[in-house]
Amino acid sequence: MEEARTIKSLPPYLFARIEAKIAEAKAQGRDVISLGIGDPDRPTPPHIIARLMEEAQNPANHQYPTSVGLLEYREAVAEWYEKRFGVKLDPRREVVSLLGSKEGIAHISFCYLNPGDLSLVPDPGYPVYEIGSLLANGRVYYMPLKEENGFLPDLKAIPEEVAREAKIMFLNYPNNPTGAMAPRRFFEEVVEFARRYDILVCHDAAYSEIYFDPGNRPLSFLEVEGAKDVGIEFHSVSKTYNMTGWRIGWAAGNARAIETLGRFKSNVDSGVFQAIQYAAIAALRGPQDCVEEMRQVYRERRDVVLEGLRKMGWKIEGPPATIYFWAPVPRGFNSSEFAELVLEKADVVITPGIGYGKAGDGYFRIALTQEKERIKEALERMAASLGPFSF
Repeated sequence: MEEARTIKSLPPYLFARIEAKIAEAKAQGRDVISLGIGDPDRPTPPHIIARLMEEAQNPANHQYPTSVGLLEYREAVAEWYEKRFGVKLDPRREVVSLLGSKEGIAHISFCYLNPGDLSLVPDPGYPVYEIGSLLANGRVYYMPLKEENGFLPDLKAIPEEVAREAKIMFLNYPNNPTGAMAPRRFFEEVVEFARRYDILVCHDAAYSEIYFDPGNRPLSFLEVEGAKDVGIEFHSVSKTYNMTGWRIGWAAGNARAIETLGRFKSNVDSGVFQAIQYAAIAALRGPQDCVEEMRQVYRERRDVVLEGLRKMGWKIEGPPATIYFWAPVPRGFNSSEFAELVLEKADVVITPGIGYGKAGDGYFRIALTQEKERIKEALERMAASLGPFSF
C-alpha cells in the first residue's frame, strides 16, 4: 500500500521528534528537563473544569454538535473580542468554532489553495502554516523574520510576481517562536498589501494574552481598520486558560472566509463536544484573575531564563510576550548541533531553530513550561556542563 506523494513529502512533525528524543533519554534513566514543547504545565482553572463536569452529565450534550459551534459559544467569543479588543463581531456570520486553532490553520489552505497556488509563510514560524499549504498541494514562499526588523516580515521585499500569485498570507503575533509583537503600523501595512494583491490574511493570535508589560498589550489584527475586509484571526483557549488538551478554538473575521471554512469543516469533522464548548464559555465569560496569575508565572520564568543565559555570556533582552524565549546559538554551532549538545551534556531539551524554518537555524527556543525552580536547574546544568560561550 503506497502512500500518497503528498504524505511522503512531509517531514516528521517537529515535536514528535523531540518527544522521541526525550523518551530515549528517559529510558536510559536520565533525569531530563524538557524546555522543548510549549504545553502549559499548570492545570486548567477549577471553575472551567466544574462547568465541563456539569455539562458532561447532560444527555443533550451527548449527541452530534453543530459543525460551526454552539451559538452561545460564538456569542461568548464575540463578547470577549469586544471587551478585550473593542472589536465587534457577528457571532452568526463572523465566528466559527474549531477543534483547536491548529486544526483551522491547517484546513484554511484547503479552502483557498488550488494545486500549485502560493501561500506566504513566515520563516521561522509555526510549522503548521507550511504543512497545511503543502497538504493542500500548494507552494510556499517564505517571508524571513529577521532580528534587525523586529522579527516582522518585510512586505516590500516580497517580489511583485510573488505577491500577485499569492492567495494566503500567514502571520502570528505575538510570535512563536521569537516572542516578538507587531505594532499597529505593521498591521495597517498588511491590510494595504492584502487589498492590493487580493490576499487572505490568516493571523494566528494564540498568544495575545501572554504579555509582560501591562502598558504594551498585544493587538488583534481585527482591530485595524479594514482588517475584516481581507482577513481572519485564529485563536483558542489553549494558552490563555491552560487548556491545550481540550482542543477548542475559533476563527473570526471576514464573513465570507468564515463561511467557507465552516463549510469545509462540516464535511470533515462533526464539531466540538458541546460540554467542552460550555467549559470554554465559562473560561471566556468567567473571572479573569487566573489569566493575570498565569502572566505573572511566565514573567518570572522568563526572567530566570534571562538571568541564566546572561551568566553564560548571552547579551540579550527577554521577549515581551509568549511562553517562549528565542536566543542565538553560540559561535561554532548550528541550531541542531547546539540542541544535541545541551541534551547530551546537560540532560536539557531545547528546540533547535531550524525546526521552524531555515531562517531559524541560528537560534534555539526555550519553552517556559516548567516551574521556575526546574528552569533554574536546567540553566545551572547548562552552565556547569558547557561553560561560558562566545558569540
